Amino acid sequence: MFRKVLIANRGEIAMRVLRACRELNIRTVAVHSDVDALALHVRFADEAVCIGPAPAAKSYLHIPALIAAAEITGSDAIHPGYGFLSESAAFAEVVQKCGLTFIGPTPSAMLTWGDKLTAREAAVRFGLPLLPGSEALTSAEHAAAEAKRIGFPVILKARGGGGGRGMRVVKRIEDIQRAYEAATAEAASAFGNPEMYLEHFVENPRHIEFQVLADQHGGVWVLGERECSLQRRHQKLIEESPCVAMNDEIRSKMIEVIRRAVLETGYTTLGTLEFLMDETGALYFMEMNTRVQVEHPVTEMVTGVDLVVQQIRAAAGERLDLATKEVWQPRGHAIECRIAAEDPETFIPWPGTISEYHPPGGAGVRVDSGVYGGWKVPSAYDSLLAKVIVHAPDRDTALQRMRGALDEFIITGIRTNIPLHKILLDSEEMRSAKMTTRTIEHIMAERRSHRRHPSDTE
Repeated sequence: MFRKVLIANRGEIAMRVLRACRELNIRTVAVHSDVDALALHVRFADEAVCIGPAPAAKSYLHIPALIAAAEITGSDAIHPGYGFLSESAAFAEVVQKCGLTFIGPTPSAMLTWGDKLTAREAAVRFGLPLLPGSEALTSAEHAAAEAKRIGFPVILKARGGGGGRGMRVVKRIEDIQRAYEAATAEAASAFGNPEMYLEHFVENPRHIEFQVLADQHGGVWVLGERECSLQRRHQKLIEESPCVAMNDEIRSKMIEVIRRAVLETGYTTLGTLEFLMDETGALYFMEMNTRVQVEHPVTEMVTGVDLVVQQIRAAAGERLDLATKEVWQPRGHAIECRIAAEDPETFIPWPGTISEYHPPGGAGVRVDSGVYGGWKVPSAYDSLLAKVIVHAPDRDTALQRMRGALDEFIITGIRTNIPLHKILLDSEEMRSAKMTTRTIEHIMAERRSHRRHPSDTE
């Protein structure tokens, strides 16, 4: 097992990794920019190193600074968390060449699954269902030709990206060039790779993902699925497990196909395969995220498996001893709400000082957070503050428990999206479990319409 792990991240995920290391009796090193000097993960780690100024490119994305911090503290492994460099094969390779362990996929496995087009090729080999799509696009003209072949509507996607950046939905041939230019510019800025490809666009899909875990000894576990349809501009807000639209027959079939794909590609850590489900219930593979996911706690709650602890154990070369049948069979229902520092109506980020912070508690309630009262939320990073996760014997009870938890959550001094979460939880789509990736868009449009024409509903 590792002696000391450097956590190459910040916020709630840095705290999550820190807690997992403590359970394994591993010392931790926090890295931070100058504006994060008083961050929670810095206060609780065994050691801390400042790696640069606020801009991520000069701190959390600055590979030489991260490696230097690992070397001067005597760390023997680096955990990247999610975001930042977590899916950078180049970073993983540098970590290995410096004699350190990267707690994540090997560079080759990351290239296989992290590159969206290479992942599509792997999906074809192993029988994962795919939407009609294109190869890498070379120009706007190429995109137009491929869009005609595939059929509108289509979606432009960044080959090397994720998180909704570098995506554009195109419904008319006249809009291809402008969308292509905007998407390539965004992808180049966000990921350093402007390459794009096309897929057929499903108008009202559900977003379903399967959690996998593998070790270096041929052990592969598929830990059920998560429902992630409630999202805005491809950014997830609420997730749950299991998905009520999934039946045992489809679940069992997908688990076997995914397990074989992961095993035969030599993948040896946490990963998530993401799918779209159309109106008929058919699943289509989109991509694989080669890291721990923001929403991993809902899987932990319904399986009883500490995914980050198992990820660290797998990276250390240990043989995992999870019993497949006991693990993937869901126990009850879990829901997660992402709490962000942003205006709940306009979604504008809202940095500032948190004057009061009181997280909820009680049976079946968990809060993963990286903030505290008196801390100043910086403007330089993602607005995620905390995640509220609840677990209950059934979905209705979980929904009620989440409503109570959000009512208890006090964060003052800044604006948060807690009011939006309450609206979503009370929506008909959420109550009836018929949400799609367009649900939030429809709800917000209805609210805007009501404000413009209040007499229409009186």
